[in-house]
Amino acid sequence: MPPYTIIYFPSRGHCEVMRMLLADQGQSWKEEVVTLDVWEQGTFKASCLFGQIPKFQDGKLTLYQSNAILRHLGHSFGLYGKDQQEAALVDMVNDGLEDVFRRIAWHYLHICISFADYRLLDLLLNLELLFPGYLKDFPLLSAYVARLKARPKLKAFLESPEHVNRLLAACIKM
Repeated sequence: MPPYTIIYFPSRGHCEVMRMLLADQGQSWKEEVVTLDVWEQGTFKASCLFGQIPKFQDGKLTLYQSNAILRHLGHSFGLYGKDQQEAALVDMVNDGLEDVFRRIAWHYLHICISFADYRLLDLLLNLELLFPGYLKDFPLLSAYVARLKARPKLKAFLESPEHVNRLLAACIKM
């Protein structure tokens, strides 16, 4: 029996990163699926620390909170940097990504815009130029990009020759 158990909804959500890490490290794990019906009944939810899942078991150790689980796995498999300084940098990048995804999720639920949206849109559109089709695997990001690109004035700019014909990056000799 595998030492790892992932208890989560029947979706990728917060657990897909854990699954990818475990798979890449040649580990097997057991899945316990929590249906929405079971979750809404409240008994299982009440048994979870913070009233949340994912819940992760590594032998006798039970963890909640996806980032705590990822840090544990990172330590377990030597994926947390070679020293405290590198670990701090890994934490910084992970926390930054968490902020980005929270922001995207917030925008998915609330239609509002800030200057940070233009920066994120620019990043995502540039990545799409470099790696065509990458957004198809990220439905929330795809919806976010589509929603912003549908704004009439922004749409007109993005379709204009001034934007379309502009180089992605300039090569400058120093």
